[in-house]
Amino acid sequence: MSFMRERAHDALTTETMRRRHLRRVLEIEERVHPRPWTHRTFTSEITKMREGTRFYLVAYVGDDLVGYGGMIFVGDDAHITNVAVDPQWQGRGVATEIMLDLSMLARDRGCSAMTLEVRHTNSAAQNLYRQFGFAPAGVRKRYYENIEDAIVMWCHGIDSPEFAERIRAIEARRP
Repeated sequence: MSFMRERAHDALTTETMRRRHLRRVLEIEERVHPRPWTHRTFTSEITKMREGTRFYLVAYVGDDLVGYGGMIFVGDDAHITNVAVDPQWQGRGVATEIMLDLSMLARDRGCSAMTLEVRHTNSAAQNLYRQFGFAPAGVRKRYYENIEDAIVMWCHGIDSPEFAERIRAIEARRP
């Protein structure tokens, strides 16, 4: 499965993550995560995309790679594994665009629900996920770095007309 849009100068676009993106992906990963994924981890995830069990994308503004995200497919659920945006680009709609694309792909693949973990201290990410219909469902104690708790969030009914309308409303609000 391949996913790519044309890039216009200053336009926010996404495309399927490839190995050629990893240098920049790892730079962002190291800037935003205390225990970043390794090159080996990302390479393994990209390889698994061929099996259809994973999907990762990168976000560009013009020719600058500014973020990325991914998910695992398990039955009719999609698990968001990673959403990260370069700190210089946070708060400008990049994560929203990544989540829109991941949500639409999960829906197109026939998933009925999505799940993710988010740091209990990351209120900006929690607010973003709530816009998409995610709701807290539990806590994973000491999930991050064996120190910080994660909130487990679920979004059910992504195959419903109501979710499609929610996505259209989010799309309509973007610049």
